[in-house]
Amino acid sequence: MPARSRAWRPRALLAPLLLAGGLAAQAAAPTAASPTATSASAFAATPWRLPAEAQAGDLIFREGTETISDIILGIDPGGYSHVGMLLGSAGNWQVLHATPSEVAGRPDGVVIDTLDFFLDPVRARRHAVYQVRADDAAQREQAVRRARAALGRPFRMADDSGTYCTRLVWQAWQDAGLSLAARFRHLDLPLIPGDYLLPSGLIASPRLRALTQDAPD
Repeated sequence: MPARSRAWRPRALLAPLLLAGGLAAQAAAPTAASPTATSASAFAATPWRLPAEAQAGDLIFREGTETISDIILGIDPGGYSHVGMLLGSAGNWQVLHATPSEVAGRPDGVVIDTLDFFLDPVRARRHAVYQVRADDAAQREQAVRRARAALGRPFRMADDSGTYCTRLVWQAWQDAGLSLAARFRHLDLPLIPGDYLLPSGLIASPRLRALTQDAPD
């Protein structure tokens, strides 16, 4: 791994602690209530519409606003720090993702949030939707089932008992029989060195196709 500037080094020292999950909840901006309980009111002012081609199983990336997002972008300056899998359909989109807790009292782990919650400006600066080029509809359905099966799994970077955002969606498609040929990258992080799938390595997959981005109505 190339030598980094002095400005990068504090992030390199913080990353193992935050990304391993031990302090991740402190890095995320807390919210007062469950998104499922407030989606009809708190987020009504910013209803998001996705490209018409979007389907369940496709991936939605965002540039986050939290400390952990800045750390990830310091390591992987590809423009996005987080990813989830789309569930549902137009008018009722949800996002399944592995994340440090973004709701007070909710543990770090794999959760399902409303699209409006996932893209709320409090936690997202911008986003992009990528279509997964599945072999057929059955394979897409299987990938969604595999991802759903991970619901509640802890958020962890270097512990096989848990998972993290990019690995979650990559593994779901892998288990469905579709290799995304994503590019893992070796990181010599203190305490947790290893090969990690960063957002840019997932976006580089030849099986992903960028869809048009939409803004709030």
